[in-house]
Amino acid sequence: MQCSYYDAGLCRSCGWMGRPYGEQLAAKEDHARGLLADHLLDPGRGGPVDPGARWLPAVASPEAGFRNKAKMVVGGTVEHPTLGILDAAGRGVDLQGCGLYPDELRAAFPAVARFVTLARLEPYDVPARRGELKHVLLTRAPDGRLMVRFVLRSQEAVARIRKHLPTLRADLPTLAVASVNVLPEHKAVLEGDLEIPLTEQQTLTMDVDGVALHLRPRSFFQTNTDVTAALYRQAAQWVATSAPTSVWDLYCGVGGFALHLRAPHVVGVETSEEAVVSARATAAGLGHPATFVAADATAWALAQPAPPDLVVVNPPRRGIGPQLAGWLEDSGVERVVYSSCNAVSLARDLAAMPSLAVREARLFDMFPQTTHYEVAVLLERRANG
Repeated sequence: MQCSYYDAGLCRSCGWMGRPYGEQLAAKEDHARGLLADHLLDPGRGGPVDPGARWLPAVASPEAGFRNKAKMVVGGTVEHPTLGILDAAGRGVDLQGCGLYPDELRAAFPAVARFVTLARLEPYDVPARRGELKHVLLTRAPDGRLMVRFVLRSQEAVARIRKHLPTLRADLPTLAVASVNVLPEHKAVLEGDLEIPLTEQQTLTMDVDGVALHLRPRSFFQTNTDVTAALYRQAAQWVATSAPTSVWDLYCGVGGFALHLRAPHVVGVETSEEAVVSARATAAGLGHPATFVAADATAWALAQPAPPDLVVVNPPRRGIGPQLAGWLEDSGVERVVYSSCNAVSLARDLAAMPSLAVREARLFDMFPQTTHYEVAVLLERRANG
């Protein structure tokens, strides 16, 4: 993939832009294999002697047009807003033509920019610490419907946004969910704690292999829908092979893993109450037996009287940490499915769970043109564990 913004030096967010995709994929797999090499299941328990055989073929992504969400920093002026990033001096760099977004998402950007002008939303000037509109966050569902969120410093502009919202809906007929997020602090974060709904509908349906996940404005969802579907299928296959009676899905988010699993008793645990509301709605719609709990995953697991047959974990980049790793090590759980967006923290967690080793692993390339990737592993307790 070639990018005019990268070639012109305007944006270097994609550090591997221009590198042949096959080479990118091989480098990521080499990186993951190197980190996990010391944690493979010992030969002799029905597994292959060749460590390379532990690795299933990597799941590739389209090189372009794969992102289902756009996190656009707003710069420029009311009359001429930019949607993209800020340069080193804090000035807006417009990236509305970025090739990482599908055509349908890119087509929404001009309408959003016009709306900024219409509603008189002053872009936030980072060096001067002045202005209102910090970010515009857009998500596109597989059916083409859109969620648009305006991240503001205050509620001062909410009335104007409501007044002019019919114009935006006319310009974007696929707009299904709109909201304002309030982030008053001057700090490098994406959103604040207060979300103000602007539309009656407040969930976007993200259909992944026939499972209609309900995504609310502040809920996390993977950025690459096609690769996410492959990740869920792989986890479901590993779980089905184990035939567990009970499964815990820790850090379950909106229930993506839990709701793709087939087991008599599935419990999803997630700290975000909003994500749990979404997961419960999806489960009810599907008639899926999973239950969902809003709680800290580690604290909840440690408080349970007995472990399940199998545990799924999908933590943030920091990993599951020593306390949960220690609990898994001592729990007696035979199998764990661990999905990681940071193989470095995964390797650190595996070092804290020496009784659990990698039976199978697979790389999922969620983020072409960058060094980032997702890796999923099926862990099995060693014979002498």
